[in-house]
Amino acid sequence: MPSNSDSSNIIEVRELTAGYAGEAILENVSFDVRRGEVFVILGGSGCGKSTLLKHLIGLYPPMAGAVRIEGRDLVAAEGAERQAILKRIGVSYQSGALFGSMTLGENVRLPLEEYTDLPEEALELVAWMKLRLVGLENSISKLPSELSGGMQKRAAIARAMALDPAVVFLDEPSAGLDPVTSAGLDALILRLNEDMEMTFVIVTHELASIYAVADRVIMLDKERKGIIAEGAPEELRDHSTEPFVRQFFHREAKEEAA
Repeated sequence: MPSNSDSSNIIEVRELTAGYAGEAILENVSFDVRRGEVFVILGGSGCGKSTLLKHLIGLYPPMAGAVRIEGRDLVAAEGAERQAILKRIGVSYQSGALFGSMTLGENVRLPLEEYTDLPEEALELVAWMKLRLVGLENSISKLPSELSGGMQKRAAIARAMALDPAVVFLDEPSAGLDPVTSAGLDALILRLNEDMEMTFVIVTHELASIYAVADRVIMLDKERKGIIAEGAPEELRDHSTEPFVRQFFHREAKEEAA
């Protein structure tokens, strides 16, 4: 592990500049995600939340900077080293991204079939165990279309955990869910975090979920192309001097210029 890495951090982002087609959306962004915490990325529309997530999971190379996962630089890594790093993360996308022609069990098995040599019996057992963690073991033979939206989100989390990752990324997990189902998903995230010490990085703008699950948050700003606030959500709500941060946490309308 590099000497400038802190073993209490599972992710270290340093001077990250990210964007597309040569245009930066984020500039010189730095932050850490600690082991065992629920870390939430916030911000208004177009601020770079999804861009940051895509760079954290290695979908795009940054224009500059480093993303270290467990002390290893994902940006610089190539070949087998890069694959080893990617195996340590799990991702659940906003839509769930389950394969509709496959059962839940087959969906959860996919990462295992790709990255392991487990025999058939072990594949079935692991898929069942992961679905049991999210309360869906009795639906292992069902297709995604036979499930509610909330159940699909849970199944996607089970698949994200298939390889026992060090950190799970969730993109807008509550999007499209009613308040009761969303609260149930929050409770699942908290249980996995507490019982399994699972680290979560979540992109969301749902205030109720943020207060329910987040240990710390960062808020991105479109104009400044970076982080304008970091801390516990209650702390930012009550003490931030940034106008947009106060507006966000108090659900206040933006003041229009005269």
